[in-house]
Amino acid sequence: MAEYKLTLEKRELTGKKLSTLRAKGFIPSVVYGGKEPVLMASEYVATEKVLTKAGYHSPIDLDMAGKKQLAIVKSAHIDPVSRKIINIEFQAISAKEVVEATTPIVVVNFEASEASKTYHFALTQAIEELAVKAKPADLPKSLEIDASNLKEVDDKLTISDIILPNGVEFADKELDPEQVVASLYDPALEAEKREAEAEEPAVEAADVPADNGTKPEAEAEKAE
Repeated sequence: MAEYKLTLEKRELTGKKLSTLRAKGFIPSVVYGGKEPVLMASEYVATEKVLTKAGYHSPIDLDMAGKKQLAIVKSAHIDPVSRKIINIEFQAISAKEVVEATTPIVVVNFEASEASKTYHFALTQAIEELAVKAKPADLPKSLEIDASNLKEVDDKLTISDIILPNGVEFADKELDPEQVVASLYDPALEAEKREAEAEEPAVEAADVPADNGTKPEAEAEKAE
């Protein structure tokens, strides 16, 4: 049984008529994985709460008009203006089968590192999520990577530093273990660089000598 649950109801409306459904506070959805895709809908507030917690990586127990189905979110389409969810695609899964899910990477214990406490360095994260494979019950909510040993600016965290839970593996078999997930930088040094660049005077064309040592405008006068 999944940690998250969501009730869906069948819908008949499609196409432009879906605006009527949304106006009533429902999100249209499609459930894939059976013989045919099933058109469903769910109450907006309840759905948003579940998706915020489950994301694209945690299985959800769907109640599809009385029929129980385990699923994960395949995709959720967001309106670019209102930022509201306008459509969801669910992928039906089996509790016994290995499935693939996109899982967020969370850096932990950075506050305890010497880089943070002593040198006040900051951490920039290059990879936010990775696809993993596992049975639904084993899918992790996140992939943790420990930053407590970071010290110097050149220090970094790579994919090899991620410890996968039992029963979980990366979906991409050719994933480079040395690919950088997060790295340190010095905010004070970066600020100094920006200030120096801002104070650097602009170079005028008249101040730039030509190849023969004369100024550009002198060359222009000769050409005339």
